Amino acid sequence: MLKEIYHIAVPTAFQDNEALDTKHTLDHIRQLYNQGIRSVLVCGSTGEQHSLSLKEKVELLTALEEEELLVSDMEIIFGVSAIRQSEAEVLAKEISKTNIAAILLGYPPYLLPTQNEALIYSKSIISLVKKPVILYNNPARTGFDLSVESVLELAKSDSVIGLKEAGNSSKASDILRNVSDGVFYIYAGGERDLLQKIQYGFSRLSSIAGNIAPIRIQSWFEGLLSGNMIEQKEIDCINDVLETIYNGSPIVNLKRELSHEGVDLGRCRKPLGNS
Repeated sequence: MLKEIYHIAVPTAFQDNEALDTKHTLDHIRQLYNQGIRSVLVCGSTGEQHSLSLKEKVELLTALEEEELLVSDMEIIFGVSAIRQSEAEVLAKEISKTNIAAILLGYPPYLLPTQNEALIYSKSIISLVKKPVILYNNPARTGFDLSVESVLELAKSDSVIGLKEAGNSSKASDILRNVSDGVFYIYAGGERDLLQKIQYGFSRLSSIAGNIAPIRIQSWFEGLLSGNMIEQKEIDCINDVLETIYNGSPIVNLKRELSHEGVDLGRCRKPLGNS
């Protein structure tokens, strides 16, 4: 079970020739750790999952596993998704051998699997990874919308601990009302409309803006969850951060802002970053 209610979805670093830059990816994670962050999502929701080959994903996974302090003192979540189910299964098997804390199980873009096909895909990966699993539904990016019924079916597995929902937020209420025994967490995918999502039952945050303001975003989220009054000055600061990240392409903006702070994650793989 994952204890942290807040994790940061970290970008993947690339060199100028678009080759994977594992060193700078890990450098950024270490900086977040040194600032007090205790959970990150790697190879996940910053839109770079499907630009990485299986070989690159395994390379990144191997490098993380060699970072003993990070894997022992952080909840590291690794994204698993692929156009081909066989590749996702290979990655799941590799993750099962590591100290990675959990996986974020995403769905392939463009293919538009049926709900039954998606269930078979999911159950295969869940059985192979032998780790806690967060389902990831993002219909705007994949074209596929995991139904409430499918979520509830997958939640019957003790391994499935939650859902990162980036589609219809109101689904959270239906899921939480009907989920079987045990605790089930709904993660917000990013900071947009966060207060409304909390009202629907979202209780955890997969943060993008936290890459540039890790503790500020965490404190804000925890304040919203607890219902504490937040000073207008702090709300204005948060809104400035969110405007910087979400006005345009979030991952492009994020890498630009991090570079201004001396964090070198390189550019995005084209066409992202074309200007």
